[in-house]
Amino acid sequence: MTTTPVPAVAALVDHVRASTDVAFTWDYERSRPALAKLYEKAKGAQWNAETDLDWSIPVDPTHSNLPDAQIPIYGTPIWEKLSEANRAELRHHMAAWILSQFLHGEQGALLCTAQIVETVPWIDAKYYAATQVMDEARHVEVYAKYLNDKIELAYPVNPHLKALLDQIVADSRWDMTYLGMQIMVEGLALAAFGFIHQLADEPLLKDLTRYVMADEARHVAFGTLSLREAYQDLTDAERREREDFCYEAAILMRDRFMAEEVWERLGLPLGACKEAIDHSELMVGFRQMLFSKIVPNLKKLGLLSDRIRPRYAELGVLQFEDWDDPDTAAALA
Repeated sequence: MTTTPVPAVAALVDHVRASTDVAFTWDYERSRPALAKLYEKAKGAQWNAETDLDWSIPVDPTHSNLPDAQIPIYGTPIWEKLSEANRAELRHHMAAWILSQFLHGEQGALLCTAQIVETVPWIDAKYYAATQVMDEARHVEVYAKYLNDKIELAYPVNPHLKALLDQIVADSRWDMTYLGMQIMVEGLALAAFGFIHQLADEPLLKDLTRYVMADEARHVAFGTLSLREAYQDLTDAERREREDFCYEAAILMRDRFMAEEVWERLGLPLGACKEAIDHSELMVGFRQMLFSKIVPNLKKLGLLSDRIRPRYAELGVLQFEDWDDPDTAAALA
């Protein structure tokens, strides 16, 4: 394999034009008990990435810190032809790519939640969103530090993820910011973090993920609580627009796990890698499981109508529609 340089992520600045109406509210009455309870929980659950994690733990990024079976081309003829040195290099790049996309997604969440503070009309939601801004800043901090100090390699934002983040940030409607970030992006991230926490044998990454997961479960709960109230009076046209947006977001998130950047960077045949991933039962199942935290919440929000259900059936994810998410339930307890 031949490795080509990765651009320095820190050197990239991107601007997206966004127009939002800032909503002052002069009603300070605490009228939403569930949001108030979540806010209290968030205040007590703040953690410090510098002092609560043991950064002295050594990390070998070429080791199988996650099972090799989580590498999309694992078990394919392409994988079987790789030498052990090539596999070690691929482990390093896959770890860098996966964690880089978490990093970029967390920055997207940071910006989106700052928008929610400005635009949501309820004081209880503004209070909670302010705690999430701090959470997301901490997540950006911790992934950037892990990538810089332990992995020593980073990847730019995946084009599919970037397209979705741009769309979410640019939409002026506060409920669409919630829907895109809290339900879709954060929901998928929560499922992915669950895999990493369960399967990782690298103790620093495992601890880091445990802290982030606890925050993310509250964030998804925040989105679900807020949108269930807001969506009670949607018109049919408004509901269709939001259903279509969620499905398109699901496609973008599914496709980003193709990891084209890694195969190109390492000089592996892109077309053959994508075809192998498409036909890998392991990866098909993995990508479907990532929607286990999303589909139940779409149903709760009334965004899984008979009109849109066949599209999710084609993705093979409707089996999750009635799942109870223990992470979100714990956040609301």
